[in-house]
Amino acid sequence: MSRIGNNPIALPKGVTVAVVDGMIHVEGPKGKLNFKSREEVTLAIEEGKVVVKRVDDSQAARAYHGLYRQLVVNMVEGVSKGFSKTLIINGVGFRADLKGNVLTLSLGYAQPIDFVVPEGITAVVETPTKIILSGIDKQQVGQTAAELRSLRKPEPYKGKGIRYEDEVIRRKAGKTAGAK
Repeated sequence: MSRIGNNPIALPKGVTVAVVDGMIHVEGPKGKLNFKSREEVTLAIEEGKVVVKRVDDSQAARAYHGLYRQLVVNMVEGVSKGFSKTLIINGVGFRADLKGNVLTLSLGYAQPIDFVVPEGITAVVETPTKIILSGIDKQQVGQTAAELRSLRKPEPYKGKGIRYEDEVIRRKAGKTAGAK
């Protein structure tokens, strides 16, 4: 039995969930999200709660049970509160600038990098070295943050690069002069 899949999902005020033709529709104050459901699981809406149930006890149904429950939880949280990721830029002369939906990053390369922020994601440059990405789709926010981080991953010697706010970079000792 899936421990996660059996838990009902409480719906906050202003959030509605509907299942139409195999599509899960979640609507709330921040927006709408849609996701295609699988035939191995079904959703039942009962008294302000959503319950994800398996069709049978096959291995595929058991695998999707907890997954789809968590996907619906993320959709409900996204349309009610939203998600955000904070990125920190470390390095001398490294900076970010936002014009419209284009993020211009100076990361120590010969040319600045122009990163187009996808639709559905809001980027805010709080300081030249702090970028906040927010949106209602958890997967899209995380994917955009990962793509930004991959432009210049933090290196272990000086810690230069783009890192998540809560990420800890394990530092290595550099070369030392050898005595004769």
